[in-house]
Amino acid sequence: MLTVLLVDDDADFTEVACTIIEFLGHEVLTAATLKEARDWLEKETFDHVLLDFMLPDGSGAHLFNELDALPKRPRVTLITGHPSVKSVIKGLCGPTVDYLVKPIQREEIEAVLSQKPKEKAPAQEKIEKHFDLLIGESPIMKELYKLISRVSKTSANVMLLGESGVGKEVVAAAIHRASESEGPYIATNCGAFSKELIGSELFGHEKGAFTGAVGRKEGVFEQAEGGTLFLDEITEMPIDMQPNLLRVLENKVVIRVGGTKTIPVSCRVVSATNRTMEEIAQSKVLREDIYFRLAVFPITIPPLRERKEDIPLLAKTFIAEFNKDNGSQFKWEDSQLDTLQAYDWPGNVRELRHFVHRAAIMSDPEKSEIELPKTIESPFAQKQSTTPALQAGRTIEDVEKELIYATLEKVNGNKTTAAEMLGISTKTLYNRLHAYGDLSKDD
Repeated sequence: MLTVLLVDDDADFTEVACTIIEFLGHEVLTAATLKEARDWLEKETFDHVLLDFMLPDGSGAHLFNELDALPKRPRVTLITGHPSVKSVIKGLCGPTVDYLVKPIQREEIEAVLSQKPKEKAPAQEKIEKHFDLLIGESPIMKELYKLISRVSKTSANVMLLGESGVGKEVVAAAIHRASESEGPYIATNCGAFSKELIGSELFGHEKGAFTGAVGRKEGVFEQAEGGTLFLDEITEMPIDMQPNLLRVLENKVVIRVGGTKTIPVSCRVVSATNRTMEEIAQSKVLREDIYFRLAVFPITIPPLRERKEDIPLLAKTFIAEFNKDNGSQFKWEDSQLDTLQAYDWPGNVRELRHFVHRAAIMSDPEKSEIELPKTIESPFAQKQSTTPALQAGRTIEDVEKELIYATLEKVNGNKTTAAEMLGISTKTLYNRLHAYGDLSKDD
């Protein structure tokens, strides 16, 4: 049996954690502040301290030196409320300290208290692919899966919105697969064809319709009969071609270029753009009547920085794909996954996949260790504005302050949301802001 000191000002978390620790057969005492923790450490001897990073009266990291001075130094596990914070505090407190990220499962508490390492994932770890295509277990991705499931049961046209690299074509394919339609999945890029050729690509052409038309060709609407047609970069379609598309969407018939016969077509149209709805409306790159025909059911796909908990799953999947294709046995270290998870990935999933493959190519194929490139940023990387950079000589207070302000900026000043992301109580956040002399960021 261990004697455990749990230092955390989140009453709900403390209650649940205490129940788990006692269920595991250990004695647990609690403290909500640094002062209370110091009082207990003067009176009792502890085997293990579960320590929140942010407390109402200071950072939990301030206890480290004091623990070193005790006759028996307890083991320490640092608790944080957000994955991106983990990599920052690891730089401050060193690699020998254990870390837990809220919400915490019973198995994780049991692992750190028993001093047993977490079970290593098997070499061929099975990662679930939703609709056999999509990877991610974050709440925002589960919401996306729900939308895909619901729209797939209808014939409604779907417009996918999202930044470059988020996987719009993969989502389009997932919608097709979930719909279980008998027809094929056909994809084309509206920005890849000249004004003269896009009509032929979409609607087909008859022999002799134009120079080079040596035979009759079916357009993608005909090819996708009974299935799904994916129109990528729909906002790059020339504006004067859009009335022709509108007629097809309204009347469900096409007329090939150079022809006069109407040909019935029936398929779901999934379109995609990296522009926001506001940009589409303001720039007038898409006719309003076309938009409402295409965006019967719009879906916004989240950028990777908004679902960072999915990054390890994606990284493991991409390295497994590389191993399969190249006969290698590369494995990620936990610290490497932490590094990947802390980065914002402005190029989204596409950038992450490229980075993983680049790292694997750089690594020794005779070993399992992956050698990360010196820098993660690609030449196209945008400036990040999330977790503050860690530099030698910075104080715990400086890092903590920047972390708080960066989180507040990300959630537009909402203190309740910021506190949840940081894993601290709203009261603690207010105390910190008061100490900084700033209570101007209202909810």
